[in-house]
Amino acid sequence: MDLEKLKYPIGKTQIPIIITSEHISEWVEVLASFPNRLKDLVKNLSNDQLNTTYRPEGWTIRQVIHHVSDSHHNSYTRFKWTLTEDKPVIKAYYEDRWAELFDSKNAPIELSLNTIEALHAKWVYFLKGLSDEDLAQVFIHPDGNEEVSLKENIGIYAWHCNHHYEHINQLMIRKNWK
Repeated sequence: MDLEKLKYPIGKTQIPIIITSEHISEWVEVLASFPNRLKDLVKNLSNDQLNTTYRPEGWTIRQVIHHVSDSHHNSYTRFKWTLTEDKPVIKAYYEDRWAELFDSKNAPIELSLNTIEALHAKWVYFLKGLSDEDLAQVFIHPDGNEEVSLKENIGIYAWHCNHHYEHINQLMIRKNWK
């Protein structure tokens, strides 16, 4: 199979230039439904299956789940910074290095599944209370000094949910685990 298709099973992120309230609603719904979709997807996997990489030189399913928890936690914090500071420069992190840490490679996935469930419930509640003015606020990503609005970031993380869900789902299909 094509390595690019394994890396990006739903394609790369494509955020529209004009983001409508319908986009925001759809993306927030993805964030709301993701924890249960992910739990349902992985609930019957064995430890051996959880330790299977979704592509050559890729992460294991376990690492993907822990990565999602870490990444979404960082994103939630970026929302808070953006609404309490003037165009904050966010703290980037080495997600590849985080994925190699002991907990990402070995911890029970339930720890991150529970974190994702709680975090997404809080995040969705928070997002539903934001005004258009709030959603237009931006942070600065240090990679390229790029301005990212909160409304764009909702779309990025809705994509991120589906992106990693499909990494796992497509592996399970290829391996006949479903």
